[in-house]
Amino acid sequence: MRHPRQMGAAEIEAFLTMLSTQRRVSASTHNQALSALLFLYREVLGVDLPWLNNINRPTQAKRIPSVLTKDEVAGLLAQLEGVEGLLGRLLYGTGMRLMEGMRLRIKDVDFDRHVIIVREAKGNKDRV
Repeated sequence: MRHPRQMGAAEIEAFLTMLSTQRRVSASTHNQALSALLFLYREVLGVDLPWLNNINRPTQAKRIPSVLTKDEVAGLLAQLEGVEGLLGRLLYGTGMRLMEGMRLRIKDVDFDRHVIIVREAKGNKDRV
């Protein structure tokens, strides 16, 4: 065990390499460890390590979203009845989030202008 002030580029790079190769941590865990090291050296120890900025951060794996076909959506919505069916069709047709649909009130639907006003949506903002 040595004090971090006594460690250099080789030790830190070896630690980050060990995390990814031996421990096989996720990219987000690796990024968090690197950010913690940057904070430790810059803010706590007051040591500027310019080479630490050049360390490559791992990239997140690209995920391909699974999307239902039009026929699959139609079959799914056909299975829903009553309030659940209305809510499912409303969410699918408008792109609203679940809680936005659940909080919808009749006074938020403007039939004259053909709009729905979503109150306190994501980010606590209203949108049409």
